[in-house]
Amino acid sequence: MRDSNKTHGGHELAELVRKAYEKGEIDYSLNPITLGTGFIKEGDNVVFCCRRGEREIELTEMFTDPDFEKVERKYLKGLDFSILTLYHEKFKDLPVVFGPSHVKMSLAEVLSRAGKTQFHCSESEKFAHVTFFLNGGENQPFPGETDFCVPSIKGVPFDTKPELSLPQVADKVEDALGKYDFIVTNFANGDVIGHTSNDKAKIEAAGHVSRALEQVITAAKKAGYVIAVTADHGNIEVLHTDKGKPHVAHTSNLVAFIMIDPESSEPITLHDGSLKDIAPTVLKVMGIEQPEEMDGKVLCENHDFGKDRKMLLIICDGWGLGDKTENDAIFLGDTPYWDSLLEKQSWSCLHASGEYVGLGSGKPGNSEAGHSNIGAGRVVPQDDIRLDSAIADGSFMKNPVLLKTINDAREKGCALHLIGLLTKKSSHGSIYYPLAVAEMAKDLPEVYLHIIFDGRSTEPGSAPDLLAELDDMIESRGLNLQVVDGVGRGIALDRDGNYSKVKAAYDNMIGA
Repeated sequence: MRDSNKTHGGHELAELVRKAYEKGEIDYSLNPITLGTGFIKEGDNVVFCCRRGEREIELTEMFTDPDFEKVERKYLKGLDFSILTLYHEKFKDLPVVFGPSHVKMSLAEVLSRAGKTQFHCSESEKFAHVTFFLNGGENQPFPGETDFCVPSIKGVPFDTKPELSLPQVADKVEDALGKYDFIVTNFANGDVIGHTSNDKAKIEAAGHVSRALEQVITAAKKAGYVIAVTADHGNIEVLHTDKGKPHVAHTSNLVAFIMIDPESSEPITLHDGSLKDIAPTVLKVMGIEQPEEMDGKVLCENHDFGKDRKMLLIICDGWGLGDKTENDAIFLGDTPYWDSLLEKQSWSCLHASGEYVGLGSGKPGNSEAGHSNIGAGRVVPQDDIRLDSAIADGSFMKNPVLLKTINDAREKGCALHLIGLLTKKSSHGSIYYPLAVAEMAKDLPEVYLHIIFDGRSTEPGSAPDLLAELDDMIESRGLNLQVVDGVGRGIALDRDGNYSKVKAAYDNMIGA
């Protein structure tokens, strides 16, 4: 039973969130909310308890870069700022709780060593995925690799423009045909629009993807490219949950792998498999030996592609195989070209979730895991597995970076601040991470939790209940932890250079 006289801030913050709902705000983009206490101050210690990478970069920059000039901000001197995983190479000198394990001999590296040129292109919402994640955690392009980022739309909700920047991406890819040996692109709409609650926008987005596929594939056929179309995980193919609420999260559905060889009249026999089989298949097409580091299997082992073939790989983000009912946005959309690909071209089914992509059994896939496995040609253990295992076996509580951070706060007599995502399962983190750190810091007099509301892996409108549950967990575990503020993930975890939004989250945490 919860002690009604003991509060940890969760219930109080929940009431403020409900008031924000009354004004039309949603979890993902909740404006900053504060209880007016526990602000981060100069000399304090902070642990950023999110784990992924591309969405954590801008807020980390604002806290740690003394020369930061993107927007004017109050810089906190003497801050001890630890990050849960290495979000970017630029943060390599920060304390990193769980250091990265880089993938060697990724697809991009193998192509580069073979002297092949390559073009990686997407809009900025997914640019890190066709570069950093696809390339095995490398921030710099390999020799012979050209990366091109098309800016995503800004200033308006994504669901008001379901085409996003796909027309510009398609044009750039079409222009690159004939100039590069290998081209990879990401069509972001299925995931970005799939995360919204707007059924109409999702159905329209499916049509935009189908038309972009027709444009690019038609041009690629004329240029003689072998073409593969696949997805990194599912999302947009499910409109509503079993309870009839908007479905805004990733799915565990299989994804299609379509292959087209415009220079052959013979059908391509394809095996079912998983995302790790894509890189070996690309190498097979291009006549490059598969390195021993890759254990994926070629999906088209009996097809003769000839010599010196070029290849185009299109990754439709969040584009799973749905049930072809009124609950499937792709089925409902104006997608005649996509339908024709499934009807007339060779294709197979790939696993893109759970243990097949280095996640927990049954866990939906995500863009990071998807692109990591596509590029690696092997199963890449994801950070959630590493972290959950560390919590389960007790090694988390012995992590030297966390122990040093907590001990330093103890010796300095300063506050310890934890920044955490309010969700139980997300590719960006879990509320159980800051709770585990707080367990290690029970003796510290000041431990504060700064909440980032999710709205992607959580159901819309669920933040108040999750905050109340969090408050009860803090009390039942006997933790000296105080929830002090909150802000939407779309503001705090921007990845598109909207630093004015990130500053709003930053200012809320430091009481500026």
